Amino acid sequence: MPDSSRVGNLKLLLYGAAAGLLYGASARLALRFYPGNGSGVMLAAFVFLIPLGMGFIPVFMAELKQAQRVWVWLFFPWIPVVAGCAAAMLAMLEGLICVVMFLPVALILSTVGGVLGGATGRVLRSRRSRSISLACIVFLPALVAPWEQKAFNHQDIRIVENVINIHAPADVVWRNIERVPAIRPQELPSSWSHTIGFPNPVEATLSHEGVGGVRNASFTGDVLFIETVDVWEPQRRLAFSIRAQTDRIPETTLDEHVRVGGPYFDVLRGEYRLEPLADGTIRLHLSSQHRVSTDFNWYARLWTDAIMADLQKRILVVIKQRCENAALLSGK
Repeated sequence: MPDSSRVGNLKLLLYGAAAGLLYGASARLALRFYPGNGSGVMLAAFVFLIPLGMGFIPVFMAELKQAQRVWVWLFFPWIPVVAGCAAAMLAMLEGLICVVMFLPVALILSTVGGVLGGATGRVLRSRRSRSISLACIVFLPALVAPWEQKAFNHQDIRIVENVINIHAPADVVWRNIERVPAIRPQELPSSWSHTIGFPNPVEATLSHEGVGGVRNASFTGDVLFIETVDVWEPQRRLAFSIRAQTDRIPETTLDEHVRVGGPYFDVLRGEYRLEPLADGTIRLHLSSQHRVSTDFNWYARLWTDAIMADLQKRILVVIKQRCENAALLSGK
């Protein structure tokens, strides 16, 4: 391809990318005024169909003027999607945690849109059929949004469990779970969930021992959970209901779409269970129960399960280190 032709094609692609980005940005800003239940950004119409359109538009526009290579259909749609996410973060419309959750499905669907756009631009010959195809893709989210919540929104209760083996007596383990003294940052293992914005655990206090005792579990960013003990079996089992102090969580700590205790996600229960093993080791189980309420729970729960598992793993590592150090010092 001559240099002038390459430059011309690049301009076509850039114009198309700008159009795709403008489409996505317009939809994002318009959904701030969505009149339905909750944020319009949490609609499946936005999460799945807007990226489809952002991929369709640039490839379709370019294909109308000049036949594009397959890699353009597949990967060029990523540019407006990534640019849109970056712009949303810079404008403080979205936090990193939401962008990370959104990108995998958005990139896949933008590629689907790119393939549809390329095929439509290449196969359809009449201006009328091309215009109808473009209009269908562009206005599809607006057609789906008004009814999707009635059809798809529901509540899932998820249970996530982690286990760890601790070389320490049961009484030592119990002392380190009924209360969790302040955790030093260097005690916590590295964490992908914290990297994308989920707060670190700090400590857990206990008002008094036994059923009815109240644990205050605090996290960085002024996140506080009130945990009321309803199962108290010393050296065997400790369980509690959980209520997030949502009014205390600053807007800068967690994005509104993933806020604990919000309309889309909440943590409901937690439980520690001690399982003695034959060699004297204690297998400590930590499980939690959380709620997911979206129009696309099948996707959202992949993230909520993974985040809860990552958080619980970190807490168990801290407890294991503390218990084994205490057992070593006491000679048990």
